[in-house]
Amino acid sequence: MKVRGSSIFKRVAFTAALAFAVLSVLPVGSFAASKSVTVFAAASMTESLNEIVGLYKTVAPDVEIVCNFDSSGTLKTQIQEGADCDIFISAGQRQMNQIDITADPKVNTEKLDFVLPGTRFNIVSNRVVLIVPKGRNPKEIKDFADAATDKVSLIALGNSDVPVGQYSEEIYKKLNLWDQLNAQKKISFASNVKEVLTQVEAGAVDCGVVYSTDAATSKGVDIVADAPAGSHAPITYPAAILKRTKDETAAKAFVEFLKSDASKNVFKRIGFAAL
Repeated sequence: MKVRGSSIFKRVAFTAALAFAVLSVLPVGSFAASKSVTVFAAASMTESLNEIVGLYKTVAPDVEIVCNFDSSGTLKTQIQEGADCDIFISAGQRQMNQIDITADPKVNTEKLDFVLPGTRFNIVSNRVVLIVPKGRNPKEIKDFADAATDKVSLIALGNSDVPVGQYSEEIYKKLNLWDQLNAQKKISFASNVKEVLTQVEAGAVDCGVVYSTDAATSKGVDIVADAPAGSHAPITYPAAILKRTKDETAAKAFVEFLKSDASKNVFKRIGFAAL
């Protein structure tokens, strides 16, 4: 019986030596990990930002852009609790102000200081619209005020910590209908704008209030009305790099791409107004 241990050992030693030889002649950094930038963005930016990330891949193939989409209030809380995030894009000024030490202390009540100085800017603006299920509007809902009539049994709105919910509340308070809708228990609250959209698409509610961009990217809803002029604060989306970024250079490079004509064209096509 032959002992094969020595031959196996020789083969293992040869393989290890070959691997070492290959590694020794490769350029330093050949196996360096790709750069990664994490973006926390309002749910209403899902379609546009995903498309922009795809475009950026052709410009900076060595950089991975990781997006986390949710309501601005939820994202702000995640940032406050220590989540890894390089860039924050909110659908409302309030959520950004709550983590910006330079903001009004009446808004940033906890004196949070997460925004990297000099990096905050307004990226896009949006509109608020009333939507109904696609092709299903038997009672001919056509105005925000219809929510208080017998045309509507249930309307989907964002929660109070969600920008679209805050704009919705502003509108219905301006119309003097907010207390009535709550008293009649006509509101189905949602955790973010995409959930409002889903409820309307499914026909679970008669109508809902979303951003025009969300309605534009859905095949399951019809827009029946724009929010009345002057009924809510201007809808601008602030963006900023956070102090905790692990790669400020990579984060700044992506922010510059967000300001480029290529990105602006995507925003405009989906329905945002680029700023």
